[in-house]
Amino acid sequence: MKKRILIVDDKPTIAKIINVYISELYDCTYYEDPVTAIAWLLEGNRPDLIITDLNMPKMSGVEFIDYIKKNNLFDNIPVVILSSEDSTSQKIALLEKGASDYISKPFNPLELKARLKKILN
Repeated sequence: MKKRILIVDDKPTIAKIINVYISELYDCTYYEDPVTAIAWLLEGNRPDLIITDLNMPKMSGVEFIDYIKKNNLFDNIPVVILSSEDSTSQKIALLEKGASDYISKPFNPLELKARLKKILN
């Protein structure tokens, strides 16, 4: 059975690119905002990993990560940040909050795939 990845990004093209490169290994579920993704999680869905952007509508990616990492139901799900924000201090802060990895956009889909494999194996 394939592992499941939740992608949360306000740009559908990012999710499509990710899906093209990793769909042979993983089942992907996509939402354009964290609020809808949280509703999906609260319905009992459990991904093996979450990929999230930081700048999104309704709730920021930082708030989403805080929610995930402070909730006992979801705190052990690895979170990979995929963002155009490239501040070293922000990267460090998010990794210290519990993010498993931080990848800057534009990104190489093959590098993302390799990093996901490493985290999930």
